[in-house]
Amino acid sequence: MAAAEAHAAHARRLARLRATLAAGDAHAPLGLAKRTSNLFRDRDEGGKHRLDLGEFDHVLEVDARAGWLDAEGLATYEALVDATLPHGVMPAVVPQLKTITIGGAAAGVGIEATSFREGLVHDTLLEIEVLLPGGDVVTAAPDNAHRDLFYGFPNSYGTLGYALRLKARTRPVKPFVRVEHRRFAAADAFFAALDAACDDPAADFVDGVVFAADDLVLNVASFVEEAPPPRDYTFERIYYRSLRERTLDHLTALGYLWRWDTDWFWCSKNVGAQVPLVRRALGRERLNSRTYTRLMRLNARLGLTRRWARLLGRFPESVIQDVDLPLPRAAEFLAFLLAEIGIVPVWVCPIRPADPRHAFTLYPLQPGVRYVNFGFWDVVEPREPHPPGHFNRLVEQRVIALGGIKSLYSDSFFSRDEFDRAYAMDRYRALKARYDPEGRALDLYDKCVLRR
Repeated sequence: MAAAEAHAAHARRLARLRATLAAGDAHAPLGLAKRTSNLFRDRDEGGKHRLDLGEFDHVLEVDARAGWLDAEGLATYEALVDATLPHGVMPAVVPQLKTITIGGAAAGVGIEATSFREGLVHDTLLEIEVLLPGGDVVTAAPDNAHRDLFYGFPNSYGTLGYALRLKARTRPVKPFVRVEHRRFAAADAFFAALDAACDDPAADFVDGVVFAADDLVLNVASFVEEAPPPRDYTFERIYYRSLRERTLDHLTALGYLWRWDTDWFWCSKNVGAQVPLVRRALGRERLNSRTYTRLMRLNARLGLTRRWARLLGRFPESVIQDVDLPLPRAAEFLAFLLAEIGIVPVWVCPIRPADPRHAFTLYPLQPGVRYVNFGFWDVVEPREPHPPGHFNRLVEQRVIALGGIKSLYSDSFFSRDEFDRAYAMDRYRALKARYDPEGRALDLYDKCVLRR
């Protein structure tokens, strides 16, 4: 579809949406009628005016020469990658799972192994077309009258409106990716090497995995034009295991971008998908984050694993978190995480220092400081009961004490005062007053902590 026709079709979808919104209950809080979600927190789904934005899932335009793409908010990164790779480019940051949408990554926080150079997903945005809670549609950019919304939209989770269309930077690709796996036996040496890798102009991707306090792997990857036969991690081979089995690997560009999706990093073990017979029975087409998310939602409704844990005399608590710490405090945080929470493996991904000229209101990172993201996703099962959210609270408190910040896609237990300080709620309230004066969308604390 030509770009002009694609944008005209977008305008027609927008007109239909406005008509739907005008016919709805003007007093009910807004919510999305989404078929899928990458949020990992329970929500009170009642009493909302549900907007179905499902048809806003198109890639509208790719301009490889100018270095940008234009896509609707519910376009998945799988669709974005499929649209951009034939043009010899990729989105500048491609989050790890195929089902993540560009609008979701903008309203939340998106990251991947290019973030050491490109920043977070919102750092790659050029403009955002936002459906405001009152029904108006505005385009927010760094240099227009809605600059405050552009910088306030990331980490707002729909409480300032919904992204209908986004323009984002791309970066060139080559056919293959060469990956070095460098093993370390101590955190200090690992983080020093990670810091150095981020300064290496030859590196295109940097991330790491912590398997234990004395077993850390730094992955440094670069695009290459030619390679030995690339390895396939979409079926019987499991990518995260290769980090300790191989010092050098080659993947296709597409295979590298989705290297984590086949096994949801390593969480596919929770549904038996790493057992060879189960893996073959599922088949290549079902080994992906879509399948595992459906199974996770089903388990959450039925409470099967929770009941089993209680039968075994354990008191499970899900600890599904992504947190960002200043690199100088990273080893200290990791020591706490291993000692007090005990979840492994842990994904580690560096983030470029924030530019003070582009300060994002609700996700404040200290300018000029390199941060490190820690991703850890599992269930802690102590044999003694704790108050609800005990382990998640330990994480939150330590993150804040060390000058870090955490993503809000999963369970949060902050007090309102803690939340206000951590996420600049004074500035958020000014944004709400301008862009949602009638309070049609939920408050950020109510949505992310109180789970309304």
